[in-house]
Amino acid sequence: MNLKLSVFLIFSVFMSHFLVSQEFHVSKRGNDNNSGTKKSPFKTISKAAKIALPGSSITVHEGTYREWINPAFGGLNDNDRIIYQAAQGEEVWIKGSEIITGWKLHKGSIWKVQINNSFFNDFNPYEEIVKGDWLMNTFGREHHLGEVYINGEALYEIDELNKVFHETALNRAADSEASKYKWFCEVDDKTTTIYANFKGLNPNEEIVEINVRPTVFFPKQTGINYITVRGFKMAHAATQWAPPTAHQEGLIGPNWSKGWIIENNLISDSKCTGISLGKESSTGQNEWTNLKVKHGTQRQREVVFDALSKGWSKESIGSHIVRNNTIKNCEQAGICGHLGAIFSEIYNNHIYNIHTKQQFFGYETGGIKLHAAIDTSIHRNLIHNNYRGLWLDWQSQGTRVSKNIFYNNFNEDFFNEVNHGPMVVDNNIMLSENSIINVSQGTAYLHNLIGGNILMRLAPSRFTPYHFPHSTAVAGLMGINHGDDHFYNNIFSCNTSSKNNQLFTGLNAFNGFPLSSDSWYQDMKRPNDFAALKLPVFIESNLYYNKALPFNREQINIVNSNFDPSASIQHIGEKVFLKINVDKSYKRLETRLITTSILGSSFQTETPFENSDGSELVLNSDFSNNQRDLKSPKPGPFELLRIGENKIEIFNLNGVKN
Repeated sequence: MNLKLSVFLIFSVFMSHFLVSQEFHVSKRGNDNNSGTKKSPFKTISKAAKIALPGSSITVHEGTYREWINPAFGGLNDNDRIIYQAAQGEEVWIKGSEIITGWKLHKGSIWKVQINNSFFNDFNPYEEIVKGDWLMNTFGREHHLGEVYINGEALYEIDELNKVFHETALNRAADSEASKYKWFCEVDDKTTTIYANFKGLNPNEEIVEINVRPTVFFPKQTGINYITVRGFKMAHAATQWAPPTAHQEGLIGPNWSKGWIIENNLISDSKCTGISLGKESSTGQNEWTNLKVKHGTQRQREVVFDALSKGWSKESIGSHIVRNNTIKNCEQAGICGHLGAIFSEIYNNHIYNIHTKQQFFGYETGGIKLHAAIDTSIHRNLIHNNYRGLWLDWQSQGTRVSKNIFYNNFNEDFFNEVNHGPMVVDNNIMLSENSIINVSQGTAYLHNLIGGNILMRLAPSRFTPYHFPHSTAVAGLMGINHGDDHFYNNIFSCNTSSKNNQLFTGLNAFNGFPLSSDSWYQDMKRPNDFAALKLPVFIESNLYYNKALPFNREQINIVNSNFDPSASIQHIGEKVFLKINVDKSYKRLETRLITTSILGSSFQTETPFENSDGSELVLNSDFSNNQRDLKSPKPGPFELLRIGENKIEIFNLNGVKN
């Protein structure tokens, strides 16, 4: 913690006994020399952000504010926060872009504009390129942090001016119509020149904006705690690639702080990440790519221990709430973070169109991509039409993934990578072609509807940390054996098959794995023997439709290959519905209520499958919060389906900011 912040906190605690919390107002008709009252508002949010003390609120009135909000101070605790909010019923935009005029016709349908470099101050996104650890493919070219938008729609960057004239598709994600929106830039000592194809539109008659700021709402200092940001529309940030081994910036984020609430916002068009709950730079800054000595996996292990030495714990980091937001059109992740999302809640967010342009690719892409999400709850989110849905990577211990809706995700719904557990994945709807990539152990999958394939991958050399229960303290490191997974009371309905020997239609993925009753541990004398060991699995009471196949040693199940539940998602206005058919198997399957006593503990961590507060886990309610039958609960996410066709409301977009 820096000296300025320490002095401020001491001063704030002392003065909190004497000061009355203040409410500041900001208006486009205001002036930063005003007092900041409703009758005499400030003109910029940044002015209020420089002086707001714990307990203060900043109410921003209608208009577009083109600023980087850099809060100078945070709150003291949950009761003495600093609140930034859009005025009730008013549309407030905060943008990292500026409007650009003065376009001149260059050639044919191509326009150009020249901008003096002084316009960008000390950060020119058209000089800066996307770079960092785990950025695996740039397709043979550089990509700038800048972006160009016409009437709110982002163009595609091209690496050669002559390609701006052509109408060919840019990549597998861009059809020929979308590829007509293109731009190219050149930067010299004095000017930045942007060329663009606006599909026949005149940019001087439309609204053309370009990225000029690296972020929109993100403190420059760490330790700016207990801030609430609600009700805004935020867009157009020139964010850098955010790997787990570098500073992770987002369009909005707490920057290594504690206790933020980010709610009821629209977050769109970040070059890389929308919301970052990630780490800062002192614990590692792209050493893998910069130094070219150790592998990135080793660098990431070092980041974890460095962070512990610098105070990474529940007392100082995490415990954030991210809820009721719409997050879209970001090219790395909707929400990302390494270490900084511990003990947090992420729920009721609508996340879509993430990494859909696919002009560059790396191992940090997804609707949500988190490392070390210890005791983090991810629930009731609508996650669709992304490159991938949810990716939990390393140290997802005590994490719960519950009642989320996944569909139309290009790669898969849920990537579970090198985690030791315990993790609980329950009451989710997964309807993309590939539902799960499993490179982990110690996960309990309970009462899910799994409509796609399951892909199994090995990772015996990926030694990742595991922790003492409900703590960041590291208990050990180990590779991934596979197994120790629990599958109870799920419905599988995969309708596609593959010749890929790692891709399975159901729990046949675990054929050949031992049961706990087997003599599976004998004669394991050498480390290499143990590294190749398959751990026992716990599989019971699952229902299989279509081409889905069971675990070959599953004693209790029903397989009905002749029945198609035809599960699909339907949007009607602001409401989202699941349509699904079930037959009599749904009511005939023998099941039992799943609790901590049934699940026991995960093998490697020796920690029970329990709630984050250490209390017993009891799966006694379904996706819709209906009480489950305590003696024989129904399989899948819903307790009260009728035989035949069902149509169930599963999400209401009125509950999130659009």
